[in-house]
Amino acid sequence: MGVDGGQSSTTALIANDVGCIVGRGRGGPCNHVTTAEGRARFLSAIGDCLNQACREAGIDAATVRFAAVCLGLSGGGEDKEAYTRELIRSELYKITHDAEIALTGATAGEAGIIMIAGTGSMAFGRNAQGKKARAGGWGYIFGDEGGAFDLTRQALRAALRSEEGWGEQSALHRLLLDATRAASANELLHRFYGRLDRAHIATLANLVTQAANDGDSVAITILRDAAAKLAFYVTGVYRQLFSKAETVPVAPIGGVFQGELVRREFSRCVSESVACRVIQPRFSPVAGALLEALRLDGNPSSLSGLAEVPQ
Repeated sequence: MGVDGGQSSTTALIANDVGCIVGRGRGGPCNHVTTAEGRARFLSAIGDCLNQACREAGIDAATVRFAAVCLGLSGGGEDKEAYTRELIRSELYKITHDAEIALTGATAGEAGIIMIAGTGSMAFGRNAQGKKARAGGWGYIFGDEGGAFDLTRQALRAALRSEEGWGEQSALHRLLLDATRAASANELLHRFYGRLDRAHIATLANLVTQAANDGDSVAITILRDAAAKLAFYVTGVYRQLFSKAETVPVAPIGGVFQGELVRREFSRCVSESVACRVIQPRFSPVAGALLEALRLDGNPSSLSGLAEVPQ
């Protein structure tokens, strides 16, 4: 069994010992267990996934014991391992963070690097010897450059500069006010400070892409700068893990990369700085978790019957 436990949802896959997927499940978010409410959400999300996937596979969730299970959990698994073992019975366990299973899925288990740019940003890699390294992922105060929250932050800063008369005029000012029904950029700034919902603020990042697609020079600069910063993270991981001449696949993952400009600029910046080639992820993170479980059981089988669209 493989599980991808994220900040927005949890997914699970069950396969037989030759890698054929026989069950799928989905649940809610499971990223925090520090409070009673968070633990309840975690147990519910994992339990829902387990029950749905077992039901589709035709097995009894109450009695099944897996040969191996891998869970990739947002924020890591150290504080969640005991709760996981209560819910899922298995001979072997691997409980890790979501970046590792995303890399395994993206490269089908081979060495490489992923660059995650969702609400935040982080690069993670693994070489052929199994050594791992990361760069970024410092959070919205000290890092997360190039992530969706940062894009919105840069857009609001541009709108504030324009509103105060010392910055370049940009369509971002109007787009932000229209989307939020704020009277001014200054009002929107204070609204964000008063209720700092990072996930909601990050959803406004698509306005930067919209403005850039319409030719707004400020928005284009923001996206190009974001792509360059994301490439810096990849360079950092590459230098920790790989020799200078080693060609390595790099898979971009996350909503920020849905924009063509960011994808193109990211690929250019990466190829100019290190010996990497940008690839499309082969499988999703939950498929990566399942591959890790198969390999934990000593089974190198590839996944068959996978109907998911890679991220």
